[in-house]
Amino acid sequence: MKKKTIFLLVIATAVVTFNATIFGFYALMGFNDQKVKDIVRFFGALRFIETQYVRDVDYTKLIDGAISGMVKTLDDPHSIYLDPKMYELMRSHTEGSFGGVGIVMGFKDNKITVISVMEGTPSEAAGIKTGDEIIAVDGVPTSEIEPEEVVLRIRGEIDTEVTLRIRRAGEEDRDYVVRRATIQVHTVAGEMLPDTDGIGYIRIASFSEHTADEFKDAYHALEKDGVRGMIIDLRENPGGLVTSCVAIANMVVPKGPVVSVVQKDGTREEYESDLSEGKYPLVVLIDGNSASASEILAGALQDTGAATIVGQTSYGKGSVQVILPLYDDDALKLTIAKYYTPSGRSIDGTGIEPDVRVEPQTDGAQDVQLMKAIDVMKGKLAG
Repeated sequence: MKKKTIFLLVIATAVVTFNATIFGFYALMGFNDQKVKDIVRFFGALRFIETQYVRDVDYTKLIDGAISGMVKTLDDPHSIYLDPKMYELMRSHTEGSFGGVGIVMGFKDNKITVISVMEGTPSEAAGIKTGDEIIAVDGVPTSEIEPEEVVLRIRGEIDTEVTLRIRRAGEEDRDYVVRRATIQVHTVAGEMLPDTDGIGYIRIASFSEHTADEFKDAYHALEKDGVRGMIIDLRENPGGLVTSCVAIANMVVPKGPVVSVVQKDGTREEYESDLSEGKYPLVVLIDGNSASASEILAGALQDTGAATIVGQTSYGKGSVQVILPLYDDDALKLTIAKYYTPSGRSIDGTGIEPDVRVEPQTDGAQDVQLMKAIDVMKGKLAG
């Protein structure tokens, strides 16, 4: 009896010591009582499912689902769990060559809409049109996956096929098989607008590696043509490289801050313009699909008074993401910082409000936003 008592005492001491060690470890990790309870709940549920569910379960899939669920509770469309397949797709897009189908997509009101179809691309050949809604990719409903995953699924190896289910007004839903190809895209185009007495127009479709050089060429070409004022069109521009955006800002934004990147702990990284002063009056066009880097440029021009913003409220994508590789060929893409304009405004979730609001015509017969931008510029030149 004495030996049994001693044995139970030893066991009890070991359990207490073990629990104290575990709780001490969690305390050192910064976990409070509630966090410890939550961890116990999680592992309790995991173990219960693994041992008691009526069919065999895949342990890795359970963990994948748990991580994916955690990210989804953040309610951030730009944070996403990348399973091994999706992570491999993303790496192939950034590390090697990949094919596209030649469409620009807009993500709004829980719909994925074709904003434009590039000339001479597979999508044009397949019959996809501006205004089409993409409701599935290779049989996977777009309502069940994040917008960024839709993009990854549409892209892929050159000469492979992707099936897009399209919803078009007045027609039945239909599948379009599109063969991926190398898409050559010039991101900047410029011209002198006719009958405007010196108003130049520069369209920036996105901010890629060569966008700043293309913008510089268009800018100088307009100067040679005797430009007196410029309209910069950032409509339907999804963004891109911040470095490219800042390089353009150095040609149009007066000296000072262009954008600040602020992390959770307050760490701040600032990008600045060295331009002594702007050379020409500017008007900038934006809409609900102007996002990220295009909002940075528009916000900097608005805050510094260097341009008048015309159009609609921009998308509101003012955040920075990083990719954390995990331990099973998967990864986590997570928002870790926000962009702030020179005046300290956060773009994220709010967007840039135009100085002059103009809604587009529903039938698209006339570009009333551009017409208004021309009127605003004429007023600047007259003044």
